[in-house]
Amino acid sequence: MRTIKMNFILSLNLNYYIMENFSIRFWAEDDRPREKMALKGRSALSNAELLAILIGSGTKKKSAVELAQEILGAARNNLRNLSKMSLHDLCQFSGIGQAKGISILAALELARRRDQEQPEESKKITSSNDAYIALKPVLSDLYHEEFHIILLNRANKIISIELISKGGFSGTVVDNRIIFGKAIESKASSFIAAHNHPSGTKLPSEQDNKITKTLLEFGKLIDIKLTDHIIFTDSGYYSYADEGAL
Repeated sequence: MRTIKMNFILSLNLNYYIMENFSIRFWAEDDRPREKMALKGRSALSNAELLAILIGSGTKKKSAVELAQEILGAARNNLRNLSKMSLHDLCQFSGIGQAKGISILAALELARRRDQEQPEESKKITSSNDAYIALKPVLSDLYHEEFHIILLNRANKIISIELISKGGFSGTVVDNRIIFGKAIESKASSFIAAHNHPSGTKLPSEQDNKITKTLLEFGKLIDIKLTDHIIFTDSGYYSYADEGAL
């Protein structure tokens, strides 16, 4: 009897060991959906792996990925068919309760709404006034100086507006490596430099002229053109391009 009992306990432990080693947390890191996305990006994941992230955990008999494969199989491996499933349909799968079912449906609904939306049109900069208007949300009503750049693509459309530095009332430090690093990272074709004068003075200082010259010369070396430098005030602006100072 004791031998039978010991064999039973060993069998239970062995089954537990096997079951644990087949769970996601014992997989190679590259094979875990969350870790795989962090390492390789979302496009590297299969539909089942993406769905497994939403599911979160599997059952004692199936990992989250296996459960996701079962659900996708019922949808004939078609995401449009999956999106037609109801909460009741999803909850028929062992391991899918109401919370997990709702998470899946919420993600599918977001995807549906995304497909219905039109891509946001980037604003095109055709003049210094366009740049001034684009800068108003970030440079208006400041009591200290800030230096920003407007990164532009080949069509002169805004990629992004980036803060480079903040300073005091009379100036701020400008690091050219940060400026061109951001431009290269964003694959910008050109950029507009901009900083504000809290004093309200629109005319550039000697330091402003030096910064502009440095940016202009370095931009030519790496083929990222400085198209303007705007000195921003709440009542107006100075444009190096408009003044023929570039």
